[in-house]
Amino acid sequence: MNTLHFSEIIHAFPNITLADPEKNLQITGSESLPAWYAVSDLAVDSIAAAGLLLNQGMTQDTNKVTVDRRLASIWFNHSIREVGWQLPDPWDSIAGNYRTSDGWVRLHTNAKAHKAAALSVLDCTDDRNSVTEAARKWSSEALADAVVEAGGCSATMYTPEEWMSHPQGKAVSLEPLIHWELLDICKPDSCSLNPSRPLEGIKILDLTRILAGPVATRFLAGYGANVLRIDPPEWDEPAAAPEVTLGKRCAALDLNKQQDRQQFETLLTQADVLVHGYRPDALNNLGYDSESLRSINPKLIDVSLCAYGWTGLWAKRRGFDSVVQMSCGIAAYGMKQAGAEQPVSLPVQALDHGTGYLMAASVIHALNRRRTHGEIYSARLSLARTACLLMSHPSKPDDNHFAAETEHDVSDVIEATSWGNAHRVKFPLQIQGADAFWPYPAGPLKTASPTWGVKQ
Repeated sequence: MNTLHFSEIIHAFPNITLADPEKNLQITGSESLPAWYAVSDLAVDSIAAAGLLLNQGMTQDTNKVTVDRRLASIWFNHSIREVGWQLPDPWDSIAGNYRTSDGWVRLHTNAKAHKAAALSVLDCTDDRNSVTEAARKWSSEALADAVVEAGGCSATMYTPEEWMSHPQGKAVSLEPLIHWELLDICKPDSCSLNPSRPLEGIKILDLTRILAGPVATRFLAGYGANVLRIDPPEWDEPAAAPEVTLGKRCAALDLNKQQDRQQFETLLTQADVLVHGYRPDALNNLGYDSESLRSINPKLIDVSLCAYGWTGLWAKRRGFDSVVQMSCGIAAYGMKQAGAEQPVSLPVQALDHGTGYLMAASVIHALNRRRTHGEIYSARLSLARTACLLMSHPSKPDDNHFAAETEHDVSDVIEATSWGNAHRVKFPLQIQGADAFWPYPAGPLKTASPTWGVKQ
């Protein structure tokens, strides 16, 4: 069994009493994605943790749990395979890495507001050549800070050593992998469980966006959870939706409007779990701090994530996987080790996917504890803390082998998405007696009514 990250992951869950993973868990395959950190190990271990917790609490702890290392690595990238159509480019025209007068910065401009902020700071036209020329006139930290101050999203490239001496790097290194808080104790649940659909009847209100949170709720939907995703009316993510809306219903609410707030609070009263990825205090500013959520639904489990950790000066800073890779030293380490002339990021967005499966595992563990002990938990995770976990295990791309994808990696089941037919890569997790499957194909955001819908 792979144990590079597994021990730290499992010990991040309070009051856990797993049966011997050596007996219950089987890892098949030996391939690894070529990366300067052990990405495939993180893929296997994060998915295995979610599977073991699901097996322990919702089915039978003695059932066999199997994770396919190759398939786990592929799902850490993209799972959908289009038939006769093509996903749009996931990156904006000027998103990427830029050399400055003293180093490198990354601009994340996929959101219109973030792009507008970057262009306003750089005072240039909307094309890569103009941005390249303008960025060279700035120092790295000055440019990144100015873009962030203007409401955008950017990061200076730090080495791992620079990040560990940075105030935010120090703060994140002292945080637990998962922040747990016991909110309340109530009467344990007495509902019967369906072993073949262990999360059947669980209502999950999903307020997450690209990419970790949607990965978490996609996993949960695969085992029976009723997932309702809520987005603001102006939000869209056309490149990611086909990948992550599988198994979910997606609606829109404007929480600045009283009627929509009332509908949202009705949904909250009926939910088992709230999963959200807003920056810290964003929900508070809308009037939904922890105390308010508990007054609406005392038994609500609250699982959330942020980019840069929950302590330190950057706790409220915007961030995405590629941006955090620049800040925490992953891109600089890859650049140095490869002898490259520009930043070298991971081959996949491993921080997003790893954090996503850890979020799914957190939801499952919290449900287990509520059912057996009446404990109501919140859990908080961050991309930066997952990066700490990943960076504790360097790797060498030349030592890794990963064969090209074949038809044997892909399921022959046809998924009739809103964009056209598609297939999925076979799911990497197998739990004896509880196969993952999704009741809805992938579809666009904001197309369903903001109600829980019919029983799945």
